[in-house]
Amino acid sequence: MHRLTHVLLGCFITGAFFVMSISAYYVLRGQHLAFARRSFTGALVLATVCSIAVAFSGHRQAQNVYKTQPAKLAAFEGHYETGRGDLTLFGIPNPTEERVDYAVTIPGALSFLVFDDFTFSEGVVGLDKFAEEDRPPALIPFVTWRLMVGIGTFNIGLTLLACVFWWRGSLFNKRWLMAVFVVAFVGAVVANQAGWIAAEVGRQPWIVHPPVEWADDGSIVTGPDGVVAYDESVALRTADGVSKAVAAEQVLGSIIMFGLIYTLLFIVWVIVLNHKIHHGPDDIDEDADLQGDVPDGGLRGFFAAAIDRAGRRRSMTEAHGSKSSRGSSGENSGGDA
Repeated sequence: MHRLTHVLLGCFITGAFFVMSISAYYVLRGQHLAFARRSFTGALVLATVCSIAVAFSGHRQAQNVYKTQPAKLAAFEGHYETGRGDLTLFGIPNPTEERVDYAVTIPGALSFLVFDDFTFSEGVVGLDKFAEEDRPPALIPFVTWRLMVGIGTFNIGLTLLACVFWWRGSLFNKRWLMAVFVVAFVGAVVANQAGWIAAEVGRQPWIVHPPVEWADDGSIVTGPDGVVAYDESVALRTADGVSKAVAAEQVLGSIIMFGLIYTLLFIVWVIVLNHKIHHGPDDIDEDADLQGDVPDGGLRGFFAAAIDRAGRRRSMTEAHGSKSSRGSSGENSGGDA
């Protein structure tokens, strides 16, 4: 459920940034301004809420990963030695020397994030507690994890800044900010893909990950040699998941075929999307809407009919009030005479 929540929030963010990208493009070109401003504002609210929510969701997801796949989280952070967890902001994993070269860290921040530990000193299980054949490759999860978190943090700052300008009434006058939103959609897509890559590569070498045992004191249970001894009777290694009935050439052929199909679909999608964006939104006959003449009915027709009925009722009330006023005025005139 932690991952499902995280995925759904990522979908909402991507969709919202997609809408803001097109809307910002219209604003920069001075086209369909009323439509663009309304679309951008609605998407901005959704993007802001979800960008903040996905940070909390990611925090809970990381804590869940530590309980079920601690080697994955250690790979995410380049945490080779069990002990206080330092949060690495930048660096290059060095599996041979089991360290992160050129590391820039926040001491104890990983301990805080994993355990909500305000002492910043709680020990975090490192890759040294796992046999080399049970460790995920370090570089790809390390880089993609930071790419996802970095873009997510940028999105929070960007949407909050846009909300400040919106509150001040100057959002759509900031052309530089609109230009940023035109291309920010790419970052949202990259963050989603980077998150999936980090999750799937960090899960290796398992297709079905074996359960992890924890002692009552919070330490991980290890075997006689000091490393985790997985129960592989309830697990499946990626190496054992290779089909013996399908040749490698057939797998490669299917990958190439699907790659070509999706490439063609992507080209068609870009062409159709480009046409739709340049065409812009269809004009709406507001007079017909107000009269309730909406051919497809639905909510628009319902609300239009309600507005029309209320308008006729108000007109009748005003007419009746005007007639009563004239009658009252005539009686007073007669009485005075």
